[in-house]
Amino acid sequence: MGSSNLELIFDSVGHFGRYQIFLYFICAFQNISCGIHYLASVFLSVSPQHTCRPPGNVSQVLFQDLSTWQLEDIWTQFSVGREDRILVQLQDGEIWELTSCQRFRRDDQSSLDYEYSGQKSSFPCLDGYIYDRSKWLSTVVTQWDLVCNREWFGRLIQPTFMFGVLLGAVIFGYLSDRAGRRLVLWASSTGVFLFGIAAAFTFDYYSFIVARFLLAISGSGYLVVVFVYVTEFVGMKSRTWASIHLHSFFAFGTMVVALTGYFVRTWWIYQIVLSSVTVPFVLCCWMLPETPFWLISGGKYEEAQKVIDTMAKWNRTRPCKLSEILSLDHDGSAGNKPSQVEKHTLSELFYDWSIGTRTLILWLIWFTGCLGFYTFSLNSVHLGGSEYLNLFLMGVVEIPAYVLVCLGMDRVGRRNILIFSLLSSAVTSGVIMVIPKDYHVWLVVASMAGKFFIGAAFGLIYLYTAELYPTIVRSLAVGSGSTVGRVGSIVAPLCIYLSSVWIFMPQLLVGTLALVSGVLTFLLPETLRRPLKTTWEETEKESSSGKLLSTTSNTVLENVTVENSEDSSLNK
Repeated sequence: MGSSNLELIFDSVGHFGRYQIFLYFICAFQNISCGIHYLASVFLSVSPQHTCRPPGNVSQVLFQDLSTWQLEDIWTQFSVGREDRILVQLQDGEIWELTSCQRFRRDDQSSLDYEYSGQKSSFPCLDGYIYDRSKWLSTVVTQWDLVCNREWFGRLIQPTFMFGVLLGAVIFGYLSDRAGRRLVLWASSTGVFLFGIAAAFTFDYYSFIVARFLLAISGSGYLVVVFVYVTEFVGMKSRTWASIHLHSFFAFGTMVVALTGYFVRTWWIYQIVLSSVTVPFVLCCWMLPETPFWLISGGKYEEAQKVIDTMAKWNRTRPCKLSEILSLDHDGSAGNKPSQVEKHTLSELFYDWSIGTRTLILWLIWFTGCLGFYTFSLNSVHLGGSEYLNLFLMGVVEIPAYVLVCLGMDRVGRRNILIFSLLSSAVTSGVIMVIPKDYHVWLVVASMAGKFFIGAAFGLIYLYTAELYPTIVRSLAVGSGSTVGRVGSIVAPLCIYLSSVWIFMPQLLVGTLALVSGVLTFLLPETLRRPLKTTWEETEKESSSGKLLSTTSNTVLENVTVENSEDSSLNK
């Protein structure tokens, strides 16, 4: 059945009436929870200052010119650098030099001088570590000593989570077409809650990683399916705004992480608090109906009619008879089953040299968008000042970015907005690199600008990709781009760790990619007010001097949603 005929349903019962608003905000609320778990590791895996624990009770501590009786009193002076060492005298008289990852016992125990040139024996940190608990009482790092030779275990926490995001999109995208959107929304959200709580009660590092991995699969599955669910309940007139602003609720999740991290400083309590945000949705998700689109595609016309009648009743509009809409379809009676959609392979995105170049450019933009999005967010805690305020502002700045996309793309064009966003992101990355490290306020402001521009690019690329390909491979193009983008989200936390090589290495990588992507975007055609292409032949005949026909961005969302529900720009 044609999607244009289905759109007559919304003309009758309302495009975005009270019923759709009710469903929209229930679904969007759960997006907050997904945004929470995607960035929760910012504070979960904090690695505080630490030093080796001495093999006995300490009677005196010496650090440079500071002498005290307790190790905890020297953290304000001790730096992360391994050149610093702490001198301790044990109750049995032994004198030990402690560093971040090693400890030394002095052979000459007659002098407690900080400077020592005599013989000393080296020992590993077999008795564990002492951590600076002035900011965080405990983190995953302090819980399982993920420092020194185990440091890479801590660095794998976010990449493994993002790999789960990639896998979850594939699994739940497939299931939503077979089992229905409603069932998948309920199952994935329940998984987010259960695995989120389970992560707080794990007994070792490996069970924690498994719980977080399953949490990522569930959260990613929800983000994929909720986009489809919302677009199948909202009419064309409101579909673009409704779908793009689902991103805004994800941004609220970032703000919740910052606020929770500020008030809760024990990692497992922090994890429980964040996971509890899902509870209202789990209690309300039974109220969500199945979408009429999915019911009709499966031949369940009576159930679809009941949903449409409920929608009309809530919206106080005239009822819509599904049988009348179905009779408009040229294929015949309502009893006809939908024809099978021909499957296409990835090679078709390289139909010819021009299309292949277009595909590679778009993949680069998808990768850059995801990489930049998470790099700016994850790196915000290293900018100086309050790391909680920094992360909160990174969430706040996303919302006007999506407003910019909605207002600008139908006025100045998709390509122009995308070019402006990418090049501006590159410029701000360069500005960050020349700001002195002590000017943390200006670093935060510049990082907010970078997040604003990369967020705008990321919010637009889904729609722009859909408009650049004919109907027969449109879903394939968006799905492949989204997959490449998720690879960028896996690389982002590893990119942050490169700051140990050079403090501005993350900004250099993001800025360079944004600059190259922005320049290459000039090679792409503008799609504003151009009709959607259905075949490769129409795409080949596309000419920049041709007459621009009227079409709306909502039509693109309609076509993409009906063709393949597995693709979603919201799977961050």
